[in-house]
Amino acid sequence: MTSFQPLNIRRFQQKAQVVTPDTIYWDRLAKPELLKEHTTIDYIDFSPSEPSNFVLTCSVRVQIYNLVTKLVVKNLSRFQKTAYGANFRQDGRLLAAGDEEGHVKIFDTTSRNILRLFKGHNAPVHRAFFTADKLQLASFADDKSVRLWDVANEKVVQTYEDAHTDYIRAGAMHPQSSHMFISGGYDGKINLYDTRAEKAITHTLDHGSPVESMLFLPNGSIFITAGGTQVRVWDLISGSRLLTTMSQHHKTITCLSLGSDGRRLLSGGLDRHVKIYDVSTYKTVHTLTYPNAVVSLGVAAKDQAVVAGMVDGLVSIKRMIVESKPSHLKKIRVSYRKQRLQKMARPATGVPVDHVISDKSKGNKLQKFDIHLRKYNYKKALDCVCTPLNVKKHPEMVVAVITELQHRGALQAALTDRKDITIIRFINFLCKHLGEVRFMRPLLNAASAVMDVFENNAFAYNKPMIAALERLKRTMKSEVQLTCQLLQIKGALEMIIGGALDNNESSTNHSYTQPIPTKMHPSKAASNYIVIVD
Repeated sequence: MTSFQPLNIRRFQQKAQVVTPDTIYWDRLAKPELLKEHTTIDYIDFSPSEPSNFVLTCSVRVQIYNLVTKLVVKNLSRFQKTAYGANFRQDGRLLAAGDEEGHVKIFDTTSRNILRLFKGHNAPVHRAFFTADKLQLASFADDKSVRLWDVANEKVVQTYEDAHTDYIRAGAMHPQSSHMFISGGYDGKINLYDTRAEKAITHTLDHGSPVESMLFLPNGSIFITAGGTQVRVWDLISGSRLLTTMSQHHKTITCLSLGSDGRRLLSGGLDRHVKIYDVSTYKTVHTLTYPNAVVSLGVAAKDQAVVAGMVDGLVSIKRMIVESKPSHLKKIRVSYRKQRLQKMARPATGVPVDHVISDKSKGNKLQKFDIHLRKYNYKKALDCVCTPLNVKKHPEMVVAVITELQHRGALQAALTDRKDITIIRFINFLCKHLGEVRFMRPLLNAASAVMDVFENNAFAYNKPMIAALERLKRTMKSEVQLTCQLLQIKGALEMIIGGALDNNESSTNHSYTQPIPTKMHPSKAASNYIVIVD
């Protein structure tokens, strides 16, 4: 006669210990390589044409570094005072930067010459960006104004005076539409501009704190703003409606950047952390820690590297050391699943297979519900496990006993001829944990068993019992509706993805020749600009 074995209670892993594909992927960033500048790193941007080059804006210098050698390949020092926000044009051939004098300069990245010099602001220009068509430039300054410049003739196209009531330190251009852009100021306001509209500012939104950084997602339908300890997501299509707010930093957020082909959002703050969010869910998937407050951030194409500039002039360069492309996270998920299967396949102990296993069942202490299960006292086993402590802190024990009773076909017998308070307590447990994925299947079967037991005699019970049964019915109905909605969303997404793949395949069949752009020559004002060295 074999001895009775204790009930095997499944151990569920803590949420904080779950290893996701994102944690595996971002942990492959190598140890940081450090560069030291003299003052705060104001802005970091990667070249679109040469992903191995990135530009640092620091003090009166704008330096282009090579990502592999960590050496300066271009030094743009044509600034009389502090430079701000140097960034590349979409083709990587030009570079725009503002300065403390209120000027905006356009440089040729090859010859390092100043090609255009825009004068008009009365205060420092902290950000300047090219439009999507590469023909115009928008500048955001501390004189509370925004100016739109024509790159070809070096003239101002439009001026938005007093666009904010405080310094304007952030701006972003629409990635697809050349006539739309946004600005953010220290007054906490966000302005949306459309050069086609009669009204200069089409929308004004409130971020709630001084706006430090902002950007558009690649499709242009959503833009994200950062200021204070919050990152806010706005839907441009639905009238600039606020979609969600993320508060993962406990100090001011200073910079934003996109990674993984626009599917990951990175935010850096004065709390020395860089948070990485999934753009589809806007949940934090990973965190990077730095030795000092992060004030600027840049991510190379295909996540080749993450470069962070700190308040003390330190530059941290973390390069990705894996061969798998960041956009193909499926490979990482496959390796992640293989690791899990290997762990599951390992024996529980390191004992060899041919070892003589001794009978240790006598040493295993049985729980009270195990004793009742061994004696086939199913009602007492259910009562022993459904204590308030187990229901609150150990729901897996309750589910294990319910599953065992289902396997024995004794759950209905354990629920028959019970006190109303016992059944109500059991129904409350089902309603609370029915939506959890790990418990859903056994608890759905248990809910069906409850309905089978009480469906014929529902009118014989008191009002609390009937209310509990109605609540269980509503909970099950809502789960069924949620499942149907998710299946509909899955079908719609499969259609959209299938159509996109078909369009991509058809577009690759067409060949075209891109015209060679004409070389831009320095303007008269740019040629006459002289830097006076004290």
